[in-house]
Amino acid sequence: MEKKRYLKSGEFLVEEIDAQNVFVPEEYDEEQQMIAQTCQDFLETEVHPRLDDLDKGDRELMKEILKKSGELGLMGISIPEEYGGFGQSFVTQMLAAETIGAGYSFSVAFMAHCGIGTLPIMYYGTEEQRQKYVTKLATGELLGAYCLTEPGAGSDANSGKSSATLSEDGKHYILNGQKMWITNAGFCDTQVVFAKIDNDRILSAFIVDSDMPGVVIGPDEHKMGIKGSSTAQIYYNDVKVPIENLLGQRGEGFRIALSILHMGRMKLGANVIGAAKMAITDSVRYANERKQFCVHIATFGAIQHKLAEMVIRTFAHESAIYRVSKDIDDLMERFKGTEGCDIGRGAIDAISHYAVEDAILKVYGSEMLDYVADEAVQIHGGMGYSAEMNVERGYRDSRINRIFEGTNEINRLLVVDTAMKRSMKGDYDLFGKARELFGQLESLGDDSRDGETYFQEKTRVIKNIKKVILLAMHVASDTFGRKLVREQEVMNNIADMISELYIAESLALRVEKIEPLKGEEAAVYKDMLDVFVFDTVNKARKWAMDAIYSSVPADEAARIIAAVNTLTNVKGLNVKEARRRIAAKIIADNKYRF
Repeated sequence: MEKKRYLKSGEFLVEEIDAQNVFVPEEYDEEQQMIAQTCQDFLETEVHPRLDDLDKGDRELMKEILKKSGELGLMGISIPEEYGGFGQSFVTQMLAAETIGAGYSFSVAFMAHCGIGTLPIMYYGTEEQRQKYVTKLATGELLGAYCLTEPGAGSDANSGKSSATLSEDGKHYILNGQKMWITNAGFCDTQVVFAKIDNDRILSAFIVDSDMPGVVIGPDEHKMGIKGSSTAQIYYNDVKVPIENLLGQRGEGFRIALSILHMGRMKLGANVIGAAKMAITDSVRYANERKQFCVHIATFGAIQHKLAEMVIRTFAHESAIYRVSKDIDDLMERFKGTEGCDIGRGAIDAISHYAVEDAILKVYGSEMLDYVADEAVQIHGGMGYSAEMNVERGYRDSRINRIFEGTNEINRLLVVDTAMKRSMKGDYDLFGKARELFGQLESLGDDSRDGETYFQEKTRVIKNIKKVILLAMHVASDTFGRKLVREQEVMNNIADMISELYIAESLALRVEKIEPLKGEEAAVYKDMLDVFVFDTVNKARKWAMDAIYSSVPADEAARIIAAVNTLTNVKGLNVKEARRRIAAKIIADNKYRF
């Protein structure tokens, strides 16, 4: 058996991986399926019947439901057994996050507690801090919040003004400042708070108890969506924080914040899958019931196009999420084998390693859900605009995901910048391969082969997209050098190409791996792959042209664009019929079942 090939973060741009070395959701074991079912049952019995009450901003009700989920053990899925949790794999954590994603506002409160409210202490805390806090956060005895954002410091988190000064007796830090947009603020017991000690340039992190004198929690904000989630400002007025509540080392707060954001982005990427699947199921059931012109609207080609595209994007995103989740699990295991590696630090280092993929999946996933939620409303027509329907709530709730965990604008820049920095660090030779490719510009041509199989053709097309990306990156970096980061429109073009490529490759690997398992049913998954890759090629051509024409004069760009056109010249596809076949399956199933 071939030894598994590990790709570093962003290395997919220059390397290939065998489909057999990729994890796919079809490989969930019985325990993982049971955990997902438990999450689903909890939503159906405790959350969905009370959505209207939650959306009225009932803090006590949200707190009650959260604590019930803790009593069932749902809050301890990612926590090691020695701290009161179940110590499940990262894949399992992501599956739970996906399932809970269908919980609207509850999913926001739950994920904030289990993720950014708990894991900073788990990953960076001392043994004493873990025993004091994590053991109770894992059961819901305590509820957590994460306090980073300030009124004058949004995306530039390190510019925050909150301060901490060591007391004269050396036993406390005196904390002063203000935080805003804090999820779970209204009922949290513990807070991970970021502030600068004395005149430090870099943030530090502290564990603050909400009942400490001087902690003042404001009223809940009135928001567009996620109305059931408590979001408020918190004020710190000479709060005496014991020195033993410093989280990590002094000046390590910014690193903690960035690492936790990587984790939050990844789990948001899973969360949106559950919301998307629910919106798709609501949509197809409505389409199968609603009649216009004496026939069900599910028979209309325009509706079938929407249903199919919703399915394709969701399935493709899911493929990428679990591909990298298993990569993270594998890296965690390798870190565990390192002498002296702390269990928490090893886990967050593994997650943070895949920073390129984290950013991709946050951006693609949030925009995928926005597309699905929007089309769900459209399929419902006027009823979709009524607050009686869940798709109306889902539409409003979905919008925050493009802002959460770093805006999509910031994350697009991170995709390109991080990949380039990893290359310069020596993780892989991105620039060398790009220069080599550019030197072969005139000889780039149709590299198809007679007799190539279906998946060989898809691999070839995806490889050609990689070449297009490398050409665009070479031209842009050669023209702008270190100033490329200021050319955000060009960076966005490249980021979108990289993101679509990663999703397309992940989908191709998944379909190739599951084909033997699906038999005749594999045809509909190939339809998904055909449509997605066909669309990706055409998008990549447009983004590459935009990036190249924005970097060099038109006469110089001409020969590069000629190579791009050659590399993106693919066989035509009847996308209408492919989408109709996908739609036929979901219409027959009357729910998302892929």
